[in-house]
Amino acid sequence: MIGRDQVEVELKFRLASARAGAALLETPSLAGLRPRGRPSIVRIEDRYIDTASGALRAAGYAARLRGGPDGVLLSMKSTARRDNGRVHRRHELEGPADASLAPTTWPPSEARTLLIGICGKAALVELLTLRQLRRRLEFGNGSSTVELSVDEVQVVAAGRIVDRFVELEAELLTGDAVILEALGEALAAARGVTEATASKLDSALAAIGRLPPDAAPSDPTHQPDGPVPDPADAAPDDAGVVPELHRQPGKSAEPRAPGIRADDTVAEAGRKVLAFHLGKMLAREPGTRSGDVDELRQMRVATRRMRAAWRVFGYGFEAPATRRHRSRLRRVAGLLGAVRDLDVLLEGLAAYRGDLPSGEQRGLYPLAAAWERRRETARRALRRELDGDPYRRWADGYLAFVQTEGLAARATGPTEPQRIRDTAPARIWSSFAGVRAYEGVLRWADVATLHELRIAGKWLRYTLEFHRDALGSDVNGLIARVTSLQDHLGLLHDADVAADVVRAFLGGRGTSLSEAERAAIGRYLGDRERQVEGMRRGVLPVWRGVAGLTFRRRLGRLVAGL
Repeated sequence: MIGRDQVEVELKFRLASARAGAALLETPSLAGLRPRGRPSIVRIEDRYIDTASGALRAAGYAARLRGGPDGVLLSMKSTARRDNGRVHRRHELEGPADASLAPTTWPPSEARTLLIGICGKAALVELLTLRQLRRRLEFGNGSSTVELSVDEVQVVAAGRIVDRFVELEAELLTGDAVILEALGEALAAARGVTEATASKLDSALAAIGRLPPDAAPSDPTHQPDGPVPDPADAAPDDAGVVPELHRQPGKSAEPRAPGIRADDTVAEAGRKVLAFHLGKMLAREPGTRSGDVDELRQMRVATRRMRAAWRVFGYGFEAPATRRHRSRLRRVAGLLGAVRDLDVLLEGLAAYRGDLPSGEQRGLYPLAAAWERRRETARRALRRELDGDPYRRWADGYLAFVQTEGLAARATGPTEPQRIRDTAPARIWSSFAGVRAYEGVLRWADVATLHELRIAGKWLRYTLEFHRDALGSDVNGLIARVTSLQDHLGLLHDADVAADVVRAFLGGRGTSLSEAERAAIGRYLGDRERQVEGMRRGVLPVWRGVAGLTFRRRLGRLVAGL
């Protein structure tokens, strides 16, 4: 923790793409500085706060809350002051905090004292969140050390990604600041590099409309008396912070598909899909660590889609070269699934319990408590995985794999079908056939058979989603029909799993429960069983939306257009 005034001395540039930054980190020498080791990758999520009237900004400060494995850290940074050249200087203080916006409850620190001194009793509000994927590498020459950071930034406001950009920072760690002037000249001359005209926070505020794009940040010559913060540090990335998930300049909406083209090879189309969903997975990692149920759900969804992508596109890669990626992904998906399954059980129980009399609710407490203990155990196992070095090494290697065109792609002969326009039709029709094959058994299908149909529907949906851009926007209506079938079967499956788990609980704990508790839990079991039967009887109508002639004709036209 920084308890005294610390001055950051750095350069700041905007990059045209993440690849431009990756190229700089691979440079053997920059202004006489040589790289030390290999780049490391970290993911960060920062919440920027101020009063509703902007008291901190008016005073020349920015306040940031950053979560990490050791808790939440408050950073107070002064507005950056620029030297005669490109070098920026700013003061920074840090201290412990928590996720609340009540600084009087945070542990004492100079950073907290400064914030309260500026804001007084005024309530704090969250301005926005910056999510960031940071690649960093030290460069040195014996007398000076500089850390280069390539930051892929997402601006999140009201739960929505409103902007993305890539920034390069070069921070002096040791030595004379004169080296930064020479380094600034070298970086400014590099391809795809331009000087940053605003801090990350100012750029983000402009993106959400709270700061005019041409507004000057606070007075650049202002130097506060005490240690203070600046808004230039940002946070991690979300749904697509990987590869060329980066939008082109001027677009702010989060990409809705990987961007597969009909003339992509199988391997490179698969790489796009994997990169797209790996970005989503990595972006949800901080929230998952903190216990956010929805972030965990979305992280799990991303891992499931990646596993589906390996099934659809995996034959385009060399199996031995990619086995480690697939194996670790399966492990992570399993740990996420173990937590998510218990979240679903507890959510279903909470919904059932909501309108019951208090006495009936108390009868269900032993069941809820048992599931909560199991969920906490599963969460600890997941956190151990995400905090471990093997996971970090895998994530870094996987990230490099999805960003390196041609890496581990299987060699193909000149007459072997290898373009999406040639391979996708067979893949799509095969996944559709897997769903339609249940037509003859649907009227009498048991729950296990319907669960298998749900899995087949999942493969059809994912296959269509992966090829969305190549097929065209008309495929969205077909995806919606498959999703309706999958959602219906998913609710059936959830109710059936809950019923099985409740039966096991009553069988194993029945003798230790009171009569009222056994009765209340037994009634919940009956409710789950009735839901299973009702959902089973309702499969046929949603099934017809996928298996009917209209769906087949529309799918045929789309596939024929590839």
